[in-house]
Amino acid sequence: MSENGTPAAADPVRQWRQWREAPSQGTAQGSLFPAPVKGGERRPEAAWERALEEAPEPEPETVLLDGFHALKHALRFGAEVRTALTSDREAVLALADDLAPDVRERVAGLLTEVPLETLRELVPRVHPTRVAALALRPDRTANLGLLTERPRRSPVVVLDNPRNLGNVGAVVRLAAGFGATGVVTTGDIDPWHPNAVRAGAGLHYATAVERLPGDGLPPGPLLVLDPEGEDIRSMTLPDDALLVFGSERHGVSPELRSRATRLLALPMRPQVSSYNLATSVAMALFHWGGTPDQAGPTDRPRA
Repeated sequence: MSENGTPAAADPVRQWRQWREAPSQGTAQGSLFPAPVKGGERRPEAAWERALEEAPEPEPETVLLDGFHALKHALRFGAEVRTALTSDREAVLALADDLAPDVRERVAGLLTEVPLETLRELVPRVHPTRVAALALRPDRTANLGLLTERPRRSPVVVLDNPRNLGNVGAVVRLAAGFGATGVVTTGDIDPWHPNAVRAGAGLHYATAVERLPGDGLPPGPLLVLDPEGEDIRSMTLPDDALLVFGSERHGVSPELRSRATRLLALPMRPQVSSYNLATSVAMALFHWGGTPDQAGPTDRPRA
């Protein structure tokens, strides 16, 4: 029986070993602990994408919540957390008392204390807060419904073929903070990879995060951030916009750029080559998020 009177998991360490040893099939844990398939080759990305498309009711994927803040945010925003391990229960509950008393009892009910050596065996690396949890990934159909619902009250951030998982997580964190509808990525990176979830501090559960093909984006005006675009400060961003960002090195793909409703540029002094991806997203969302009185004249052209 747990501290708050709820039944504790029968064998949480066994659940973690099953997660740790699960074969790679494109799930979040598989990308950390890839298992070779027949012939010694790893399963190609395209193959498992096709498999997911062909399976209308896929099994829920398990997400690693690495650290106290990821666990705290996931619980606050409705994640179905299955189990949590720590090597220092007292320290984790002290953190909860100090930083998140609203979820303290739920954290206490989930925690199982194990030796530090066991925790090191079961997770890729031990977070400084010495706690990790396993949760179910949100239902994809529900997320797609949120992304495509009209009218939308806030933009969708689109990351075109991002290459850095830390940047993806930072953008998710920004989107959650600003109340964006969601974050969509194109390309081969899974936005729910544990490194992205860690960088996002578990706030993937506070907004709709999905990977989609470039020709399958949600409806709405496609506003592409591009150095050759119009100054973003000269217009009001509509609530149902898709705000499209490329990587620092390659920018937005020509295919997506050619479909833009409008190209918009962030202010930047000459000879500065680019902003960090998360910085660019923060500037655009801040510009969207202000009221007309805060942003300037109310008769600016609408993008």
